[in-house]
Amino acid sequence: MFRRLIRSEAAQAAFARLLGLYLALVYRTTRWTVLGEAVLHAALRDAEGRPRPVIAAFWHERLPMMPMLWQEARRRVPGLRGRQAHVLVSRHRDGRFIGAVVRRFDLAMVHASTNRGGATGMRVLLRMLARGDVVVITPDGPRGPRRVAAPGVAQLAAVSGLPVMAVAARTTRARVLPSWDRMLLPLPFARGVLVVRPLVAVDRDAPLAALPAIEAALNAACEEADAWVAAPAAARTALA
Repeated sequence: MFRRLIRSEAAQAAFARLLGLYLALVYRTTRWTVLGEAVLHAALRDAEGRPRPVIAAFWHERLPMMPMLWQEARRRVPGLRGRQAHVLVSRHRDGRFIGAVVRRFDLAMVHASTNRGGATGMRVLLRMLARGDVVVITPDGPRGPRRVAAPGVAQLAAVSGLPVMAVAARTTRARVLPSWDRMLLPLPFARGVLVVRPLVAVDRDAPLAALPAIEAALNAACEEADAWVAAPAAARTALA
């Protein structure tokens, strides 16, 4: 009975609202640093300052912290106020729950797939990129395997002609959840880092060949974020 209760739409909506409020508290009480800000600027705007579409990717385990990157990007990069970031989530109940949580952070949900029934999802994402918007993908979501990128991210990059921007985040105070991806839940009153790695180009004629490079970039982003958090406070200040 309890399991049915927590799976009800009303209970899911209430939990999503509470979790969204909690993450808002975390974001506001965390002092954030961005590593790779120059890459972020170059990815989002061309030399004349015109907006560029972007495919951003991060591992599913960093999801609770990643809306803050869009908040920081809109604050730091001129001209982003009128642009939208679209997060690809599954049509499954878990995807709807994630959408309800992060929507409060100015992120739009795309309930589609680039793998199962992928043609429709691909067309939707390509239209958004053609408008100059940002598309965000967790290549190992929604159910893993952990840190193994599904082909969709490389295929989308190949068809759109855009590179992949690997990003990650970490905070000095967090808990590792007992989930398949070892998700990190940030705690309030911490220092946090948002990492943006150099763009990964994808060959239009051989997209799957880019998957190892995409995985390596995503892992490197996580390792850089983890190293920043593990460093002494003085070293973190120097790195920033």
